[in-house]
Amino acid sequence: MKLRCYRKEDLDSLYVISLATGAKGADASHLHRDGRLIGHIYSAPYAVLSPETCFVACDSEGVAGYIVGVLDTPTFEERLERDWWPGLRAVHPDPQGNAEDWTADQRRCHMIHHPRRTPADVAEHYPAHVHMNLLPRAQGQGLGPALLERWITSAQNYGARGVHVGSNAQNSRAYGFWQSQGFEPLASRDSSGASGTVWLGRQLETAKIAGRLAL
Repeated sequence: MKLRCYRKEDLDSLYVISLATGAKGADASHLHRDGRLIGHIYSAPYAVLSPETCFVACDSEGVAGYIVGVLDTPTFEERLERDWWPGLRAVHPDPQGNAEDWTADQRRCHMIHHPRRTPADVAEHYPAHVHMNLLPRAQGQGLGPALLERWITSAQNYGARGVHVGSNAQNSRAYGFWQSQGFEPLASRDSSGASGTVWLGRQLETAKIAGRLAL
């Protein structure tokens, strides 16, 4: 496997991987009629709006994993509201009726129209955040830690001082991975448990600043 910076031609692969890992780490393709909805939320906006902070893992078959993220979460969330969500909202209606009756596609569309903001106390102390996914063929080879450290090294060079992740409370494998990489559970004032997300953070030692990124 080779780790490298994201390229524009990788975008479709990010969508594919997002769907293939979108059911608590397992394949979600059987749940969705629109296979790009998960990527619209969790990977593509990072690649399009902040490609400098995205990396991929490749083998002879192509892109097999990615890590995407930003350095300033509140600023990125504002940019999503301005530059990303409006176009998707125009083609994906906000679902109506009883949420318990929604399809998987409708639940994702609701997220597009009502994106969940990161709790303020999490973003204050751990401003950066990441999402990472690997296809099954790339798992169990140490690529997760390698991609993460590649991202963290880059973030440190831009002065990042802390990074957080939101992990699905029912995905014990992912939760265990983040803890093994130095992320500690965070007791956020905004955590109600209703969203099914648990927050973890890792403090970073900043390296010399090689440049400045807005996100």
